Amino acid sequence: MTSTAHHTIHLLQHAGQRLGLIPTLGGSVARWQRDTAQGALDLWRPWGGVADLYTTASFPLVPWSNRIGHGGFTYQGITHPMRPNRVGEPYPIHGDGWLQPWAIRQPRLDTLEMALESRNFDGNPYHYRALQRFVLREDGMDQLLEVTHLGEGSLPYGLGQHPAFLRTPQARLHAEVQGVWLSGADPMPTTHSSDFPPSWDPREGMAVSGSLIDNAYTGWSGESHIDWPEHGLRLHMRDPAVVARGKNDGYCLLYRPPQGAHFCFEPVTHPIDAFHAEGQPGLQVLSTGQTLSQRVEWRFESLA
Repeated sequence: MTSTAHHTIHLLQHAGQRLGLIPTLGGSVARWQRDTAQGALDLWRPWGGVADLYTTASFPLVPWSNRIGHGGFTYQGITHPMRPNRVGEPYPIHGDGWLQPWAIRQPRLDTLEMALESRNFDGNPYHYRALQRFVLREDGMDQLLEVTHLGEGSLPYGLGQHPAFLRTPQARLHAEVQGVWLSGADPMPTTHSSDFPPSWDPREGMAVSGSLIDNAYTGWSGESHIDWPEHGLRLHMRDPAVVARGKNDGYCLLYRPPQGAHFCFEPVTHPIDAFHAEGQPGLQVLSTGQTLSQRVEWRFESLA
């Protein structure tokens, strides 16, 4: 274990990989590395030690993903007001699990888990228990995020992961999708389109550098991969639940800032501001004791 910026990194070494978790910093990930002949290679952006979740390698999105507009949401005739939860953001974003400390344990030599019970954090209506599980495999990692509703009655829930990747000049993102939510300047979704703006189409492989993208894609097949030719590496991401449905009905988010050394490709269970979209797409209503899970399988391979 190491300590940085008053937060302890809990390290798991297995199968030629190193995974560092920061339970006290929102249950986030400090680093995920693979051993190569040239030394340790970062599969996600390594944390620099600043006590800011947006500088970590990844963090969990629970009990919802991305932004909620209109000052909160209404469910079963009851309005639940929600405050912005990040400086500079006009809307509550990414749930509240990332704002709380988690407890950590190691049940097996190849596994780390983090757990959280949250009760109406910052006035939010949610009372839930969340679990994260990371299992290092010979060719990658299995990641689980699940949430169980502990409050009375029921509420709509969503989940997601927020990994950040280092971008290189030749890096490309590949994902089978069908449409994208275009947005205004805030950036909240305004129009859904199956016509992608220039350089926004990941189906044939798209550059991870370019103009700003901070948008949700729809019709995701549940599979994607990122190529780094400079490192001879391909990293696959797979949501087995979306793949098993066979309907290409998944959601993913892409954050491609116009500057900087990283980008984010996020598997999520619902689009941005689904609480106010018709039919609340992707959100799942949980009654007391019911659980929503998201599994992501990460696999790496060498490029020829």
